[in-house]
This record gives sequence, C-alpha cells and structure tokens, in this order.
Amino acid sequence: MTAMSAVPPAPTLRLADADGRSVDLAAYRGRVVLVNFWATWCPPCRKEFPSLARVKKLFKPAEFEVLAVNVGEDPDTVFSFAGNAEFPLLFDRDSKAMAAWPVKGLPTTLLVDRQGRIAYRAVGGREFDDPDIVAAIRQLLKP
Repeated sequence: MTAMSAVPPAPTLRLADADGRSVDLAAYRGRVVLVNFWATWCPPCRKEFPSLARVKKLFKPAEFEVLAVNVGEDPDTVFSFAGNAEFPLLFDRDSKAMAAWPVKGLPTTLLVDRQGRIAYRAVGGREFDDPDIVAAIRQLLKP
C-alpha cells in the first residue's frame, strides 16, 4: 500500500448491505477501516478476497473494520461468491460511490484512519495479511 501524500478526508460512503440496511462509513469514526472496491468478475479481486477476512481477524473489532464495496453487481451474483463474508458487503450498484473515491480500477483498497482520512491506497491485488500491510494498520491504530 502506498501512503497518501496529502491524507485527504474520506468521501461519504453510505451504501446498502446484503440485508438492505444502510451502512455509513461515518459510524466507524475512531476505528481504522479498510475499504475495498471489488467485483466478482475481477480475477485479482477474487484472489485477494480471502485475505480480507484474515486481516480482520488480526485486530479487535472495536479498532478495525473491513468494508467490501462491490461495484455494479447484484446481490445474487455476490452471494454466490462471498455469501459467508465475515465483514460487511456493501453494494455500489450504480458506481457513484466508487466515482467519489480515488479509485483507479478494480480492485482498489483504501485505509481510512481513525479521523476519517484516507491514509493509504493500493491499486491492484494484495494479500492484506502481508506483514507490511499489517504494520501500516498497526501504525494507524497507535494513539
């Protein structure tokens, strides 16, 4: 992941989850949040997806969350791939949320710090439990 040079505030992110409930990034203020924009048709997205659950397990829920933002697909398609996800699956059916964020293609992942600013970005597939990424998250969790 690459550190953002300016650390801009994260854009609004308010999307429906798998149950149709609205999930708002602002509700996670005070935690570090990994926001992953992805799609099932994207091979690197599919490859990195299991590592999202692995990195989530490394941290306390009160400190860290993963939000997986599916872009442009319907819930049935997503559930056939990721039905048992251990983190919120959000649906950006019209790609408007993705357009508001600094997304350069799929997958794009952003780490939002406790103050709601984008601290890091990764374009392309990653293994999120990689020691360097875990170290970046730990750094953001420091008081």
